[in-house]
Amino acid sequence: MPLALILSSHVAGSQVGATAQAAALAPFAIDAMVVPTVLFGRHPGWGAPGGAATPIQIFEGMLQGIAANGLFGLTDLVITGYFASPAQVEAAARAIDAVRAAPRDGAFAPGPTIIVDPTVGDEGKGLYVPAETAEAIRALLVPRADLVACNAWELGWLTGEEAREPAAALSAARRLGKPVLVSSVRRGDEIGAVLATADEAWLALHAQIDTAPNGTGDLLTALYAAAVVEGQTLSHGLARAVGGVAETVAAAKLWNAPELPIVAMGARLKQTSPSVRIERLA
Repeated sequence: MPLALILSSHVAGSQVGATAQAAALAPFAIDAMVVPTVLFGRHPGWGAPGGAATPIQIFEGMLQGIAANGLFGLTDLVITGYFASPAQVEAAARAIDAVRAAPRDGAFAPGPTIIVDPTVGDEGKGLYVPAETAEAIRALLVPRADLVACNAWELGWLTGEEAREPAAALSAARRLGKPVLVSSVRRGDEIGAVLATADEAWLALHAQIDTAPNGTGDLLTALYAAAVVEGQTLSHGLARAVGGVAETVAAAKLWNAPELPIVAMGARLKQTSPSVRIERLA
């Protein structure tokens, strides 16, 4: 069974960060090891979140415990997200290197896939982590990524290029020089994501819903990560991931749910959505 290592936030009362991603990977039979960077009660968008950042000694100690059990060599997928300090980012970089260097006997995949979500900011907010933490992510984690999964604002911050429209997102992704999955891309009254590699690029769009709970970017990253583990084509993996997000947001609106109903969606996350249009950009 595939195994994922998620280094991101644990938020008990909100479906965001590692909390959301572990739930989203479960229907794909991907087990998740979560090493939390913060322990919050709720998303800060609701108000004071409660809890605190994970002390670096505890964060590193959890990674050491996982390594001591030989689990780095069984890790097929690493997802990084929100970090509270540069020290956590440095520890994550060391962990990625250790996962890559670990013997692979018994692992599901021939080598781990590293997906870095530089969770540093958003449109209308700018940076919402300390600048030194954001810079550490750019310097230490982005170069280690097999795929950078970010929103359009974050891609713009990484590259210095506008990335809100599909063509601009593709240009910025190519400037970054890494495979990129960029969310919050807009065309008219539609929203979606661009997936760009050195060889091809795809756009998936659906009608924009007025309001959406927090965590859609985290969910998109997890759903596309599942497609990578399964060996899906770029186009199918993108369409299914964007569709899963769209259907989950629609369900939240239908059920008047304040958080993404990821567990309730279950196997529906594995189905393509008729609401999503996909087209090749390059």
